[in-house]
Amino acid sequence: MSAFNKSPKKSSKSPLLLISGIIGTASVLLFVYLMWYVAPEERMERVRVVAVTKDGCIVETMDGFAVNIGECNAEADEYIVAPIDKKVRERAAMMNPTK
Repeated sequence: MSAFNKSPKKSSKSPLLLISGIIGTASVLLFVYLMWYVAPEERMERVRVVAVTKDGCIVETMDGFAVNIGECNAEADEYIVAPIDKKVRERAAMMNPTK
């Protein structure tokens, strides 16, 4: 008989499960954030072409926001229907809260 109690060592998997649960939760939250706040939500809107540049057409929405819509076959001061990201207004309002 020895003075030390020799019991078999148990491998505990709870720290590994905890770490993987935290990583999994963080990745799900990141995915939800990216889909909810960052992903574009486009809709068709009637806009006025302000300028045609090498980077695309700069248009003005009916409520006064300037947006680059990419290439278009239009002239300045022409009205067209183009896909506009709905979240552009929200992002602009966050950058300029005084309006």
